[in-house]
Amino acid sequence: MEKIMDSKLTLTIPQIEQIALQMEKKSAEEVLEWALNTFGLRIGLASSFGSEDVVLVDIMAKIDKEKTRVFTLDTGRLNQETYDTIDKVRKKYDIQIETFFPERQEVEEMVQTRGMNLMYESIENRKLCCEIRKVHSLNRALSRLDGWITGLRREQVITRSHIQKVEVDFLHNNIVKVNPLADWTNDMVWDYIHKNDVPYNKLHDVGYASIGCEPCTRAVHPNEDPRSGRWWWETATDTHKECGLHWDPIKQSKPKSKK
Repeated sequence: MEKIMDSKLTLTIPQIEQIALQMEKKSAEEVLEWALNTFGLRIGLASSFGSEDVVLVDIMAKIDKEKTRVFTLDTGRLNQETYDTIDKVRKKYDIQIETFFPERQEVEEMVQTRGMNLMYESIENRKLCCEIRKVHSLNRALSRLDGWITGLRREQVITRSHIQKVEVDFLHNNIVKVNPLADWTNDMVWDYIHKNDVPYNKLHDVGYASIGCEPCTRAVHPNEDPRSGRWWWETATDTHKECGLHWDPIKQSKPKSKK
């Protein structure tokens, strides 16, 4: 795989923004086909193995399995059901799944100074835990890529309502960020899963709207906000309901365009 990754494709910010305008009216399949044909193995899907991510794996594998690159961030505190899903996906599609773990020394120092369950003590502690266990690992993964693919959807939470199908990732050296399911609804995601017999995380069957770390994610009630299952003990604003993987202060500070 590393031999294929020798050539690097560099797109300027204006070029990405122009492509973004073209891709906004394209289907998820068309967006992914563009991404895989353009970047090959220099772009990868960041997967937590929630419902959106397994849909993307299925679509990517159908377009070109040889160009389907998937990586995951193993924080060390995931649910067993998530590990089960990883193995099911790996076997069904016959693909490798790259796993990035947090740096041992960082985790050890954090736990020794702030405790094993530090996230419950304060928002500051929770964000530190997310940063060390997830954000730093993502940074390492993306440092080797020209772009990444996510399962973000606009209806998930207010902080994601403005996302585009193709974006500039200002936080990671201006690489390309692709959100093929940006305009999909939750019903569309599950309709695809059932119609295409896609293996999914069984935590969804017991009410989990999103998949995260075991101590920080719970099931939600039928009429509850989907994001309320993340860090449910906090009574903060919506901006705190992100772990840092997708929180871009540059984009959040820009005025939202009216549609």
